Amino acid sequence: MVSVRSKPILLLFCGIALAAAAAFVVFGGLLPPSPVRDRPAALYGPATFDFRMVEFADLPGWMQDDPSAAFDAFLLSCDRLSVKEEDAPANPHENLAAARGPGDETGFTAISLAGAVADWRAPCGGAAEIAGRVHADPAARRGDIRAFFEFYFQPVQALSRRVPLNGDGPPLLEERGTFTGYFEPVYRAARAPTPRYSGPLYPRPDDLVDVDLGQFREELKGERVAGRIDGDRLVPYPSRRAIYDGALRGEVAPLAWLDETDLFFLQIQGSGRLVFEDGEEMRVNYDGQNGRAYTAIGRVLRDRGLMSLEDISMQSIRAWLESADPAEARALRAENESYVFFRTLEDDSLGTGPLGALGAPLTAGRSLAVDRRFHALGAPVFVDIDPAPGVSAAPIRRLMIAQDTGGAIRGPVRGDFYWGSGPEAGALAGRMNAQGRMFVFLPKPVAARLAERPAARSAS
Repeated sequence: MVSVRSKPILLLFCGIALAAAAAFVVFGGLLPPSPVRDRPAALYGPATFDFRMVEFADLPGWMQDDPSAAFDAFLLSCDRLSVKEEDAPANPHENLAAARGPGDETGFTAISLAGAVADWRAPCGGAAEIAGRVHADPAARRGDIRAFFEFYFQPVQALSRRVPLNGDGPPLLEERGTFTGYFEPVYRAARAPTPRYSGPLYPRPDDLVDVDLGQFREELKGERVAGRIDGDRLVPYPSRRAIYDGALRGEVAPLAWLDETDLFFLQIQGSGRLVFEDGEEMRVNYDGQNGRAYTAIGRVLRDRGLMSLEDISMQSIRAWLESADPAEARALRAENESYVFFRTLEDDSLGTGPLGALGAPLTAGRSLAVDRRFHALGAPVFVDIDPAPGVSAAPIRRLMIAQDTGGAIRGPVRGDFYWGSGPEAGALAGRMNAQGRMFVFLPKPVAARLAERPAARSAS
């Protein structure tokens, strides 16, 4: 299930908000702290990737977590990897030096966190062998699964690295990033427009063209744009506002009709279940985006003084849209130019989770959306996320599987936590906005090659 967060677009200078101090890290370990000057974050370039090797004993909560559900999700990811050629890159979108700033010459284009598909054959084979065993009880299975991950993988802590824009001074290194949540909504729908259901749910238009910019420039790997052909040129696809004004009317037949606000949030989540008046259900999934930049309308409300930062949530934004004059609500939604198209899934998909960007069904509480420029889909990721009001009173420390992407999920330490389907999952997803750490599990041959990389350039 790829959310509006879900398709990378050309935003080279987009980064996550970072704190102003951290330790300088090289691949072999953590060096003594090197103070970073007290500079405004705006003086630093966008986030690039750095890391440090850690041990399983360093993962808080590793022994307390039950990795069984994550293991089952990993098996689903292996099914998708199994159809690829062994020498193919496990993550063709990988670009660890993405959006590198002035003076940031860490050389990450020469190394990989994903490796080749062949590097994942042994872990996937080992997982299949574990899955076929008969265990005496759930505790025995948990122990076997934990031992499996420790045998085949090396944990690596992902770090965000930003260098001064003027090249003067040490980099800003941060081990903590933002974790948000998403879910699969269930909405009422109609097969024809009505006063209540007036929002057309469009399938992917035939003239929508996706462009992988990495095919043209190495430094743009992981970046994509979309548009339509006009003569001999690729031109931008109509914006949300233009589509509201009828740019696709008569050209594309809607799959269904929804409440305008429901349609907007369905596009943010990227998949959902529709329930028609006769009780029939339809599952719809992301099938493309118009290539326009994603704008968070919560930020627009904040910038206009209509909502305070601490009050912004999916629930509060929905309440504002539903209480506003319809024209004002539509104008606010149009501030987000990004527009998502959908496809229907087979009826038998209703018994599983929605499909993520990897093509595997998502698992509630164990699937994570990540930035594919840095992380391979299918990779196990252990998260250590701070308590979030209304979501969890304790830290969320668990093993997850990177199975999705998102247009708003940008940065080396950035994740979107999939909570599941329905209103309860939506309540948790809408409130989740917390800081945390990310530890990626690499197949040991990939980690060994990574450890041979020359140390990152010292900035002390």
